[in-house]
Amino acid sequence: MKAAIIFACLLAVAFALPQPDAEIVKQESDVGPESYQYAVETSDGTKKEEAGTLKDAGSDHEGIDVHGSYSWTDEKTGEKFTVEYVANENGFQPKGAHLPVAPVAP
Repeated sequence: MKAAIIFACLLAVAFALPQPDAEIVKQESDVGPESYQYAVETSDGTKKEEAGTLKDAGSDHEGIDVHGSYSWTDEKTGEKFTVEYVANENGFQPKGAHLPVAPVAP
């Protein structure tokens, strides 16, 4: 399971890499055997933060609970977008003011 946490961290960092014209202005990370967290901010205002915790270690229901967010500013309009998310046994669940919301079932 440690390999899964490390893989998740590396994957997240790869997605958080800045555009060629942006520089990293803040970068923090803490990776442990049963949890991780990181934060990256670039000079263009893009931000990514994530934390994950191993749950039910050693059981058939072992998994990772992940909470995070990422934000960026649209280059053309200057509008800032933010997505907050949870990823767990229920899948990836993003929330953002600009994202559509499914209707509530009657």
